[in-house]
Order: sequence, then C-alpha cells, then structure tokens
Amino acid sequence: MTASTHDAGPAAAKSLAAEVADTLKTVGVALLIALVLRVILFQPYTIPTASMEPALLTGDYIIVSKFDYGWSRHSIPFSPPLPAGRVMGKPPQRGDVVVFKLPRDVRETYIKRLIGLPGDRVQVVGGTVSVNGVPIARTPLGPVEDPGEPGLTVTREQETKPNGHTYTTFDRGPGRAGDDTEVYVVPEGRYFVMGDNRDNSLDSRWPSEVGVGFVPADNLVGKARFILLSWRGGAEIFQPWTWVTRFDPDRAFQALR
Repeated sequence: MTASTHDAGPAAAKSLAAEVADTLKTVGVALLIALVLRVILFQPYTIPTASMEPALLTGDYIIVSKFDYGWSRHSIPFSPPLPAGRVMGKPPQRGDVVVFKLPRDVRETYIKRLIGLPGDRVQVVGGTVSVNGVPIARTPLGPVEDPGEPGLTVTREQETKPNGHTYTTFDRGPGRAGDDTEVYVVPEGRYFVMGDNRDNSLDSRWPSEVGVGFVPADNLVGKARFILLSWRGGAEIFQPWTWVTRFDPDRAFQALR
C-alpha cells in the first residue's frame, strides 16, 4: 500500500504539470490570435469626449477597421519605433471618420472626421466649411439639447458633400472660435480633420501645439465603422452597477456615416 502511494506521486505531479502547460499554451495561442486580429483587422475604442457629437457620444464603444488605409507602426499597440511609412497604404476619403495618433503625443488617440486631403485648400467662414472654394452645403435640422451638456441648446446641421455623402453636425451659434479661419493648404502626406461638434472640438483648425494641426498619413490607425455598444456618459469600471444602469441599447450596432 505504501509502495503504491509512493509510485503515484510523481505521475500525478507530471500530469498536473502537463495540464498547466497545456492551459498556458492555449491561453498564449488565444492571446496571439487576438493580438494579430487587433493589429491587422479590427480594434475597439471607447469614446471619452463629446467632440464628435451627434455621431458619437461619450460612452460609445466603437469598432475601427485597420485594413482600409493599410498599416503603419501606429497600427500596433504602443506604436513601437518601426520605420516610417505604410504597408499596402490606401488613402482615406473626405468624410471618413478616422482614428489617429495625436501628432504631438502619439500616446493619445483621437477621432475626427476627415475634411481635407493633401493639396486641398480648406477654410471656415461663418461656420460653413469650404474645400477648394466649394462650400459644404448645410441644412438646418432644428434645435436640440446637447446630450453631453444638459441644458445647452445646439442647432443640428446636415452637411452634404458634393459626392452626396451626408452627416449631421452640432453648432452653438455664430461668432464662436473656429467659425472663421484662414485658408489652410493641406501639405503632402497630411490630412485636415474636424470634429462634428464644431464649437466643442480642438482639431486641425488649431496648430498642433494647441489642437491637432495637420495629421500625418502614418498616424492614421483606421476607419471608425460602427458603434458596437454604448453606455450613457460612460460606465465606471469600479462601479459595476453602471454597466447596467447606463447601458443604452438604442445605440448598439449603429453604422457610422
């Protein structure tokens, strides 16, 4: 009886070690697959600010596709110091909602709407955006309460690009900072972006030391595709009840325009 018990010990330990090794291997493979998918195909982001209202609200959880514009070092988490340039790079289109690394600090990730391509001349006059001398048509849709600032009334404006692409912006009225600008000539290899919440967005209208400035092509992370889930005002990680009480099912699975 004693000999039998003695013999079972090493075998049991070996079996346990093998089971632990198999578990670690499975977890490692799963993490590797998740990392590859995150780098090559899709990446989730949470919206922390109101600069892209009404398209995106604070607390929206969005999915960004990586393959639309090709890949650069900023497609990889933590932006490792790899050579400049994009692999299989493809240019974005005016009107795309793009995610990018902030030029002055690549640790920060921003999301805005792309307004100007390299070589474009962009200007804002009286709140109306013009690209290459052609104003983007604006249609007032009426007043609404700003979802990010209860009690604040803003005007919804539908903007229609020459190619027929439409989206909605917020306007707080005339005479605001950024409503009247100089003519910006977008340099080669860079882009001009603006937030849809026009009077509550630091974007390419301001130099990179203050706002965004021109966005280098390498800094593009991907194209925002759709809202997967949403929590009104955001959920608190250490307050799990907010995951339920603030959940907004009406915004789930909405495609971005």
